[in-house]
Amino acid sequence: MEKTLVDLLRERRSIRRYTGEAVPEGSLKQILQAGLLSPSGHNAKPWEFVVVRDKDTLNRLSQCREGSAEMLKGADCAIVVLGDEEKTDVWTEDCSAAMMNMHLTASSLGVGSCWIQGRLRTVNGETAEEVVRKILGFPEHCRLEAILSLGMPAVHPEPRKLEDLPEERIHWEKF
Repeated sequence: MEKTLVDLLRERRSIRRYTGEAVPEGSLKQILQAGLLSPSGHNAKPWEFVVVRDKDTLNRLSQCREGSAEMLKGADCAIVVLGDEEKTDVWTEDCSAAMMNMHLTASSLGVGSCWIQGRLRTVNGETAEEVVRKILGFPEHCRLEAILSLGMPAVHPEPRKLEDLPEERIHWEKF
């Protein structure tokens, strides 16, 4: 039986521990294509993706914010998602759609991934964006949305159960 999108959503989990095995090139290409296929307001496509495989750079990126970026040290690679604020004022929403497409595609291919929020995060009095800009050298009009860590999963969490969903958060007609 073929998997549905809901099956994939149930199975998608944030993976923070990796085996050290390389992400297959074909899988990485498909993950990036999924990002490029993302919807965007007025088809602006304001995203820029920086693929990082260099271990020293991944280690430096792991220090870009307080907490929650350590998994980059063990990742095979990362995709830094930037938004061009000159193209649209909704770059954050558009880049989030691209992040989610890549996150889901990674899961569908058996590649572990974790969304590391960059926008509005800080470390040692600097924004994560300033830290990452110093490392990667992207222009001022590009803004940091997030980093997607990628690697072959060392853990395989159980899928979420539909019966555990917080359906009380669904409101019909009125709040």
